Amino acid sequence: MSKESKIEIRNLTKAFYKKQASVTALDDISLTIEDGEFVCIVGPSGCGKTTLLRILAGLEQPSVGDFEIHSEMEGRPLQSMVFQERGVIPWLTVKENVAFGLKMRRMPKAHIKERTDYYLKKTGLDRFSHLYPKELSGGMKQRVSIARAFANDPEILLMDEPFAALDEQNKFILQEELLSIWAETKKTVVFITHSIDEALLLGDRILLMSAQPGKIIEQIHIDTPRPRTIEDIRKDPIMAGKFVDIWTHLQHEVQLSRKEYG
Repeated sequence: MSKESKIEIRNLTKAFYKKQASVTALDDISLTIEDGEFVCIVGPSGCGKTTLLRILAGLEQPSVGDFEIHSEMEGRPLQSMVFQERGVIPWLTVKENVAFGLKMRRMPKAHIKERTDYYLKKTGLDRFSHLYPKELSGGMKQRVSIARAFANDPEILLMDEPFAALDEQNKFILQEELLSIWAETKKTVVFITHSIDEALLLGDRILLMSAQPGKIIEQIHIDTPRPRTIEDIRKDPIMAGKFVDIWTHLQHEVQLSRKEYG
């Protein structure tokens, strides 16, 4: 893995203003993410995780501070975002959804077909390419979102709890598919999750956030070799210890939040 920085966040604060009141969602976050790194962000609900991702995606502006994404190649999109839901366009077929970003960039037809077909096959969607989202399960829709994001060839991938609404079986399958594609492409991934198991399975590094206002208060490096399985995580005493550490952190932050706002 390259040790060059891909994302640099410097003293970033985000406040939302409503009438005469303000709410600080993020407070003085400074962070470097390496090129090709898979970073998971874990924290209590309302701690600003999604706000941070939206800022990196250009959907929100920071109130204070800034960030920089170091671009490698002109003409490639800097980032693609995969949401928990609402990630597919209902009036387009599966194939048209996957090709959408490439078509918006006016890429050559042969290139669009090649990349679309490749990621349809990679995610097991090739047999369903003619269907519309209303004909798909939740897991299949998330496959479409992931295929579209990778097909568009962004430099970084921003994922906001993409598997949270899925049953355990579909979640495990999509986690494996995501890791398979990531291992091949080495995209820089910033992945939000509430699942400690998921963070330990997927991440190179886990960032633990405080309750609102969100700060990064601890970083946990995952040195267990890949590929990992849930069974590996639960049997490995080192990983089990990290699980307990993260669980204790979340419990503490939730209790603090209840005391402050409850």
